[in-house]
Amino acid sequence: MCRSIKTLRPPYAESVTETDIRAAALQYVRKVSGFRRPAAHNAAAFDRAVAEIERATAELLAAIEVRGAR
Repeated sequence: MCRSIKTLRPPYAESVTETDIRAAALQYVRKVSGFRRPAAHNAAAFDRAVAEIERATAELLAAIEVRGAR
């Protein structure tokens, strides 16, 4: 669905920054909503969605265990 979102877990990514997570969340919300930049009346909902996806992504990456990782 979102081909430009990169895998953010080892071994595909050595170090993941908050910027990487935010970029992935933003790309996801853009794809799902169909908006690159929402109109003013949709901006709050769009920004909330990006923040929630960003939070969930950070939690996921912190919680997953990659077998065979050093």
